[in-house]
Amino acid sequence: MDLWHLKVFCKLVELKSFSKAGEAVRLSQPTVSSHIKELENYFGVQLVDRLARQALPTKAGELLYGYARRLTALRDEAEAAMAEFLGQIKGRLAIGGSTIPGGYILPRWIGLFAREYPQVRVALIVGDTAEILDRIAQGELEIGMVGAQSDDRRLHQVPLVQDRLCLAVPPGHPWARKRALPVAALAGEPFIVREQGSGTQRTIEAHLAAAGIQIGALRIVAELGSTQAVLQGIKNGAGVAIVSTLALADDLAAGTLKRVAIEGLDLKRQFFLTRHRQRTPSPVCRAFVDFLRRQDDLAAALSPEMF
Repeated sequence: MDLWHLKVFCKLVELKSFSKAGEAVRLSQPTVSSHIKELENYFGVQLVDRLARQALPTKAGELLYGYARRLTALRDEAEAAMAEFLGQIKGRLAIGGSTIPGGYILPRWIGLFAREYPQVRVALIVGDTAEILDRIAQGELEIGMVGAQSDDRRLHQVPLVQDRLCLAVPPGHPWARKRALPVAALAGEPFIVREQGSGTQRTIEAHLAAAGIQIGALRIVAELGSTQAVLQGIKNGAGVAIVSTLALADDLAAGTLKRVAIEGLDLKRQFFLTRHRQRTPSPVCRAFVDFLRRQDDLAAALSPEMF
């Protein structure tokens, strides 16, 4: 077994296709198959079910995948540490982002960071808050940004960016002309929510509970796995939803969705920069945090002792 085989295996699990995995690592499909077969022979167990349309990990493959991600992350960290020893900042940095930071905040910062450090390769992994927190806790991601606080003592979090949620409705909806609605009005309306594990959903549930409304009292018609899916659901008349104003900005400008305030609900929330408390940041990770610290609007949140 070697780290290259594990990297190929990770790509296969993530892309669910021998051909796509081969394209990602610049190998032919037969070579990818050969590497996976070598891993299976090494461990003496089948790691991948080769189905007609996709490749899926077996239970043994799922177990190995968790370790493989951590090992490849440690390899990247070692390469970055040696580069720093030689006076260079280069290597790979894996950053996690929940849906809103991953789609609307981190890409801009990563672009600016890449201009300053052209020898650094940044990989942005987007998932729901629970997934990103778990991958940081397991050591697979060095740093991330999520929309909820964690009670995991292994994690250290700093509030970095503030967001505001609002009710979004299609332009032809009876509420589209209203500036604000009483919170009680939500109870009878078809409502779209995010999946469990979403930081947005946790925030919504907490604010509604503070106003005396349990999420189960709403007429939920759909539970969707991304903010973009929620926005499409609203546009197509499936229901209304509470979403981030960051995600809603383009639709507000185009007039394809309308924003309505909810009386009695202060739908502010924070996005938290998150890292493992016991993990020493790699040189590339430190460079990224130093870069953030130099941004005028973030400097106050990132005091030296925090990272």
